[in-house]
Amino acid sequence: MIRVVFNQKGGVGKSSIAVNLAAISAQQGQRTLVVDLDPQCNSTHYLLGDESNTPDSDVRGFFEQALTFQLKPAAADSFVHATPFENLFLIPSNPDLGDLQSKLESKHKIYKLRDALTELRQQFDAIYIDTPPAFNFFSLSALAGADRCLIPFDCDDFARQALYSLLNNVHETRADHNDRLEVEGIVVNQFQPRASLPLRIVNELEAEELPVLKSRISSSVKMKESHTAAVPLIWLAPNHKLTQEFVALYHELQG
Repeated sequence: MIRVVFNQKGGVGKSSIAVNLAAISAQQGQRTLVVDLDPQCNSTHYLLGDESNTPDSDVRGFFEQALTFQLKPAAADSFVHATPFENLFLIPSNPDLGDLQSKLESKHKIYKLRDALTELRQQFDAIYIDTPPAFNFFSLSALAGADRCLIPFDCDDFARQALYSLLNNVHETRADHNDRLEVEGIVVNQFQPRASLPLRIVNELEAEELPVLKSRISSSVKMKESHTAAVPLIWLAPNHKLTQEFVALYHELQG
């Protein structure tokens, strides 16, 4: 299964959700890959820590290869790196990734990532893709190659208005580029159940019959501790409430 975690709004927890779901998948014994398409490199830093500045190959190298004809291009798995965690692998991002966007668009390379993911799904049980906070070439490439789309949502009115535009973009991508793509659900993140505004907004989204997942992810300082330690929650604090919320979300997605 290839899942893309996507939202055009920044600060909604895309990297935290992608990495922690992938970590639970790996902890469950699934050979799992994270693909970091965000030039901010948050997933890369989260999984590699201080080693994140030293990968000898990354997603920029993959896309650079797509821009030049090569008789024997490097296989997709040559850009995959092991992480310190068993069963968990990463294609790191690069802060200069955005420099390639216009060239990739002009040469119509939108399906290069999809082709690589088709190759990689033979080697991995689960693939999670972290995307930039924009509907651009890289997020469209991810949507074109994924089976499912998860949408983080942080419970404010601005995010709600952006949500409708985002859903339209996903459905348009499905029609134009990937007819198997499905919106798997909206992940309510940084949820404060005692605050009236988040509860009202979530109830209204459910009343509109939008695909809001039942599992909620709370706001907690433990997430910042996890980022600082560069250790996903399932290994840092397996019994913590926040970790168990991610476990519940993972199992909900598994059906």
